[in-house]
Amino acid sequence: MSDPVNDYALDLIWREGRSYNGWHDKDVPETLIRAVYDLAKMGATSANCCPSRFVFIRTEEAKARLKPHLMEGNVDKTLSAPWVCIVANDFMFHEKIPQLFPHNPGAKDWFSDAHAREEHAMRNGSLQGAYLMMAARALGLDCAPMSGFNQDGVDLEFFADKDETHHWRSNFLCAIGHGDDSTIFDRSPRLSFDEACKIL
Repeated sequence: MSDPVNDYALDLIWREGRSYNGWHDKDVPETLIRAVYDLAKMGATSANCCPSRFVFIRTEEAKARLKPHLMEGNVDKTLSAPWVCIVANDFMFHEKIPQLFPHNPGAKDWFSDAHAREEHAMRNGSLQGAYLMMAARALGLDCAPMSGFNQDGVDLEFFADKDETHHWRSNFLCAIGHGDDSTIFDRSPRLSFDEACKIL
């Protein structure tokens, strides 16, 4: 049986982890972003289907392409981050099942129905997006996930080419960097166990 992580790790990832509205002018190297993904990819998904795809934006040119599709209130806090990730889902993820689930490559057929495949992509892809955030925090970075953007516009801008991204669809955005504590509000309340949970 594994021992629990210490309080420092719990604070870093959970208790003190916040969604930031501003960022310190501190570089986040590409090697660190790659390390975040390499940690996040270890999270569990159904039949190891791994439907999430991540577009990491850091150049001013790419941010300029994203800007028109952001809600006004999200522009500054998004584009001022060193990195912005489009957390997307590949709705043809099942094509990679033989690679990802080699002991049962026929599991690809489990996802042959397009509607069911979309449900699996959204469920498991959202999990992977959360794994990415937890991995970023674990490696000393801060996050600002958001859904305040024009999804159709982002998809048309970034996923319209006739390449492997043609079947990708955005799920949410996540700004990544070193958060500025002066830009966050007091922690909002959470539901108590008895309000949110039942034991049967």
